[in-house]
Formats: sequence, structure tokens, C-alpha cells
Amino acid sequence: MYPLLFRTVLSRMDPETAHHGAMILIRLLGVPPFSWATRALTRPDPSLHTSALGIEFESPFGVAAGFDKDVRAAAGLHALGFGHIEVGTITAVPQDGNPRPRLFRLVPDRAVVNRMGFNNRGAEAAAVRLRRLRRRRRRPVVGVNIGKSRVVEVVDATADYVRSATLLAPLADYIVVNVSSPNTPGLRGLQAVETLRPLLSAVRDTAGDTPLLVKFAPDLPDDEIIAVSRLAVDLGLAGVVATNTTISREGLRTDPETVVAAGAGGLSGSPLAERSLHALRLVRGVVPPEFCVISVGGVATADDVRERLDAGATLVQGYTEFLYRGPSWAHRINRGLVTSGRRTDT
Repeated sequence: MYPLLFRTVLSRMDPETAHHGAMILIRLLGVPPFSWATRALTRPDPSLHTSALGIEFESPFGVAAGFDKDVRAAAGLHALGFGHIEVGTITAVPQDGNPRPRLFRLVPDRAVVNRMGFNNRGAEAAAVRLRRLRRRRRRPVVGVNIGKSRVVEVVDATADYVRSATLLAPLADYIVVNVSSPNTPGLRGLQAVETLRPLLSAVRDTAGDTPLLVKFAPDLPDDEIIAVSRLAVDLGLAGVVATNTTISREGLRTDPETVVAAGAGGLSGSPLAERSLHALRLVRGVVPPEFCVISVGGVATADDVRERLDAGATLVQGYTEFLYRGPSWAHRINRGLVTSGRRTDT
């Protein structure tokens, strides 16, 4: 049913408007008794339980940051079968993001271009929702992705990240420092090791016992991916997230005029798969076995998730394919992992 709905209705709608409509339904699924009934159908098989970051995950497959920016749909996403939900990106200062339109589908590539610009209601508002979520008896594992506020200069970024971490780390299962979105001016420059070291050190000290990870871009050269990974280990971080969206437009099947019309922004989805998998292998080659590596980018099927796990991923995330495959996506991937006999206990 969903492919028909997508072709005949959703694909004709503005992507951001369609997303907001989906969020309403997903939020409804997070409300008891709907959440109980849905979760009874989608609960991952016990063989998929995974230990990482000192946390028990019901499945290694979760939803990446960007889908639930303001901690509004985490319970509903959990009900749909995702093993964890990474919310955000959240900034210390509330912001509206870039002007619309800012989200574009490249359907032949099963991809999306976004230049949202970290639109969110800010860390204080997110903290209120996280606190409420933690009171639930059956709550999901929630990671919090934090980024730089647009109004803050790059030279003042550390204090801005620390402010978000102060508010959110006590309420998160893990924290991710996002220095890799292409949609905030100057942000990707923070990935340079000499700049990243003091920033991560400060956020690590603020986060305390909450596991801290850093998310980098797929567009970094191989040697810089290795350098960032080694820095994360050296600083005692819990892991890395590989990777964010790409600014590359190489190898797309979508009509070039459509791609040009979409404009600047981060590309996610199927075209990112090869580079994301390569980045995962680079990271795993230089970090200890117990170091957490979350792989994201171009994941569509249970076979894709299995490939990332076999390549050394501790956890795997997806987002873009959710838009193309619909609400049963996580459940189908979990079921496919069980059918293949893949066990992910670590």
C-alpha cells in the first residue's frame, strides 16, 4: 500500500509538508494504547539485542538524526521498531533554519537533498521533552545530536556546544557532536583536528558519564577520516558516527536540471552508500574493537544493515529510505536480520 500512496500522493506533495504530516501520525503511534499495540507487532526478536555504549539496544538498527529534530516523535519511532532514535540536530539557541523550500526528493536515486539549517526549538525545549520521555515505563534509547547555533561565531562554538551538552547530556543515552552538516556556515571547518580537539575535550568534560561520539562528513579525505577517528580514541570518546550527508552530486541518475533546481545542501540516500561503507572500513581499521562505530548513509535493506555489521559497525542508522519505504521499514529490516540468522550480541 505504501508504494502506491507514495507514487500517487506523497511524491506530489512538498517534501517538508509530507514530513510534517507523517510526524503527526508517528507521534500518535507513541501514545498509549496505540504504542503498546504497535510495539506488540514490531518488537525486534531477542536475537537482535545488542550491547553498546553501556546500553542494551533491542536492535542494532536505529533512525538517524534529522528525522525527529525536536524530540517529538521518539516514542512513535520506537513503536515502529527502531532500536534507537537519534534526535536533533539540536542547538543551544532556537532557530528557524533556512528559508523554504529546503528539502527536495531525487526519486530516481532514492535520495534527498536538504538544506534545513538545524531548524529546532533549542536545547531548553528539548530538555523538557527528554525529561518527559525518560518518565515513560517503556522508553526508547535516545541519542542527542548537538550542533552549532547559527548566531554564534565559529570562534565561540565550543561554549555553544558546552551549553547544549550541559542541558542535554544528563537526559540522553548518548551525545553526538555534529561538526559535519553542510548547511551551517563554517561548521565543517571544525572537523580539522587542531580545532576539533579542544571542542571535543570541553564537551567530553561536560557530558560526564554520558557516552560522547563525533559525527563527520563523508567528504573528508581518507587521511582526515583516520585522523578524526584516532583523535576520538585519544580523547576517550565512546565512538564516532560515520557519516553525515555529502555535498557531492557525482553519479546521480536524476535529471541534471532537477538536481540543479534542488540547489545546495546535503545529499543523503542510496548514492551515499559506497562512500559511507568505505568510511566505516577506514574507521574500524584504526580504532579498538570495543570502540562504538555507528554507520549511516545509503542503508535501505536488511542486507545493507548486515553488510555494515559485517564491516565492523556496532550500530546502523537510516533515514532517507524511510521516506521511500514507509512505516514498516524498521520492522522489515529487523525481520530480515533474523531470517538471515544474523546475531548482533557484542
